[in-house]
Amino acid sequence: MGQAHDEKLILWFDEIGIDDVPLVGGKNASLGEMYQHLTGKGVAVPHGFAITAYAYRYLLQEAGIEAEIRQVLSDLDTEDMANLAERGEKCRDIIRNAPFPDTLRDAIIEAYQKMEAEYGENCDVAVRSSATAEDLPDASFAGQQETYLNIHGYDNIIQNCRKCFASLFTNRAISYRKHQGYGQFDVYLSITVQKMVRSDSASSGVLFSIDTESGFEDACFITGAWGLGENVVQGAVNPDEYYVYKPKLKEGKRPIVGKKIGSKAIKMIYDNDPSTEEPVKNIDTTEAERNSYVISDDEILQLAKWACIIEDHYGKGMDIEWAKDGDGKEVGTGDLFIVQARPETVHSQANKNVMETYKLLEKGTVLSEGLAVGTKIGQGVAHCINDVKDIGTFKKGEVLVTDMTDPDWEPIMKIAGAIVTNRGGRTCHAAIISRELGIPCVIGTGDATDNISTGQEITASSAEGETGYVYEGLLKYEIETTDLANMPATKTKIMMNLAIPEKAFTECQIPNDGVGLAREEFIINSHIGLHPLALYNYEELKASDDPEKQEIVKRIDQKTAAYSDKRQFFIDKVAEGVGRIAAGFYPNDVIVRLSDFKSNEYANLVGGTLYEPEEENPMIGWRGASRYYDPKYRPAFELECQGLLKARNDMGLDNIKLMVPFCRTPEEGKKVIEVMRDCGLVQGENGLELYVMCEIPSNVICADAFADIFDGFSIGSNDLTQLTYGLDRDSGIVTGIADERDDAVKEMIKMVIKTAKRRGKKIGICGQGPSDFPEFATFLVEQGIDSMSLIPDTAVKTRLAVHEKEKEMGIAPE
Repeated sequence: MGQAHDEKLILWFDEIGIDDVPLVGGKNASLGEMYQHLTGKGVAVPHGFAITAYAYRYLLQEAGIEAEIRQVLSDLDTEDMANLAERGEKCRDIIRNAPFPDTLRDAIIEAYQKMEAEYGENCDVAVRSSATAEDLPDASFAGQQETYLNIHGYDNIIQNCRKCFASLFTNRAISYRKHQGYGQFDVYLSITVQKMVRSDSASSGVLFSIDTESGFEDACFITGAWGLGENVVQGAVNPDEYYVYKPKLKEGKRPIVGKKIGSKAIKMIYDNDPSTEEPVKNIDTTEAERNSYVISDDEILQLAKWACIIEDHYGKGMDIEWAKDGDGKEVGTGDLFIVQARPETVHSQANKNVMETYKLLEKGTVLSEGLAVGTKIGQGVAHCINDVKDIGTFKKGEVLVTDMTDPDWEPIMKIAGAIVTNRGGRTCHAAIISRELGIPCVIGTGDATDNISTGQEITASSAEGETGYVYEGLLKYEIETTDLANMPATKTKIMMNLAIPEKAFTECQIPNDGVGLAREEFIINSHIGLHPLALYNYEELKASDDPEKQEIVKRIDQKTAAYSDKRQFFIDKVAEGVGRIAAGFYPNDVIVRLSDFKSNEYANLVGGTLYEPEEENPMIGWRGASRYYDPKYRPAFELECQGLLKARNDMGLDNIKLMVPFCRTPEEGKKVIEVMRDCGLVQGENGLELYVMCEIPSNVICADAFADIFDGFSIGSNDLTQLTYGLDRDSGIVTGIADERDDAVKEMIKMVIKTAKRRGKKIGICGQGPSDFPEFATFLVEQGIDSMSLIPDTAVKTRLAVHEKEKEMGIAPE
């Protein structure tokens, strides 16, 4: 840069780039970089100019105030809040009241007049701070200084520039510099003056080019709310959230794998009333605004494409602010704009090659014991709840103690420190969901609610083998870490069981060969919560005078307010949930088991009582394949198929394979395949493979006939055990009689593996056995099973055990 450039008071965006941070700060340098290099690639950036750091130094020098500020800060103590507040206020007052040099004033007004020539007289601009050390990956000054919106007129521009310069000495900025080891005069302030995007009459938000929660780099995460963007940036509203899978987006697909409506209670708009001092104000949003998405699918995809362009240009994950022009009159397009971009610094920097192992360091009085689920330790204050209607009293971090859970309990299970139940076997609801959540759980204790009192401090340990213990008090424990960087390869594929889409981007980072069991039940229960037939028959229910049906319609309307087509709501949520899991593990196979609720579980969904029979034993009743071709349920299954088709075709996630559960006869299998074909899910088309669960003795005995119509088998050892021995796996009375390791089940497994091998069909296992029992896993290796699907907690431990067994057998990969 030449000397003249260094000493300019004003530099326009088309004159600056990312190398100019010392001159114009991080915000301006990035805006200039994008304006110069990315607008040609379609990224829309509103024009503007930078008031340079040289201008700030010129102000200090011409006004003669630097020495005065240094004197005020000479006895600064950032640990003393009163001292900090007093010093900060004095510094800001000095700058706000300093004489403003005519040369600087004239330069700013001349630049603003050029903007008026482009955008109209008295045009509105944003006046933002841009600190010279801001937005560096190792020191984020973002948010330390102020932003002023809807500023117009010469006097207002100058007044707000004064306030911006003064904001270099906000209390938080002074404290932050001290904490980071910067001198108070090591950081200078530049100012951004940028044409406002009229998002006050539309929407705005923040866009990350990676998933900030997990650090997953192949998804971008978009948040948005109504009105100007400050509310989203400051966390004043609960925004909408959207996820897009970038690799398939770049192939021209439409992979929106997550859409969630935020409450968006307020929005910031212009306040042009001359009697008020503030140029913007917050107002309440309307019910319609709170219940709708702030941008369309096309706009979500447009923002994601821009995120990819910006990320590729900078070569790193980016944190980006976007705004939508609501009227188009002033900016000229009525479209989307990028108004800021900085390197992403929020997401966890945790080492992804490390696994945690929990170990208790002391013992305590055992209050209750049962089966251990997972391998973690959790603790907190016990909260005993007998009835699901009382879950509203539960607080985050408490330990849930109850008789037994079902899907209605999931909202509080997600926030529990641990879960303890009286009843249930190793594959009951509480066990399955706590595994997915990574929360320690002790089940089937028989006496937990009698022996544990609400308010009591307890520790629940699942880290001591098959038996789980609930101890009195908060016991000390440690977490050991294991290096995953050099995990051995195995001939047997080590896959994972998964149900919760929100965990996919984290779990996929554990060494794996894909997902052997992706369960739809969590998606249907938690993300949808409505019986598919109630959605299918919505118009009919709406026309009814029946009070029960009217109440169901009311609850459907609450949940699906953003959708006029209620069937589409079900289709989209299935596609997004399954799609997010498939995106996390792409290109590895993700085997999705079709919905496998039992009639009593379907009845718990809103509207379910209208369509579900009461069965004495739903476990062996109307479930799995028998539903899909039944005229009474087929329309609901067709909605499910449309969701899966959308994930595979529209989103491009062709790693999704499908699996039919509880298929009693080959004839049932043929009927289900025919229904799927009618819905566009054609076996063999676009690589679609169809598997059958092997969980009924008939699946083993008639394995040849099933092999004629399916591409492979997945052994469901939980149901296979209960149906081989005539057990009810949810009954605590008989759970101890047999498990997967007993001879009859092992003989069944040997038989079906032998048939599958002879027929050249894939065969894996997705039941709980190999996760719980290492010796069962080695038995499966001996039989030549192709894959094991495990809970994430045990995937690494089982991989190591399988590798050792394969070495012993001489079949381990080099």
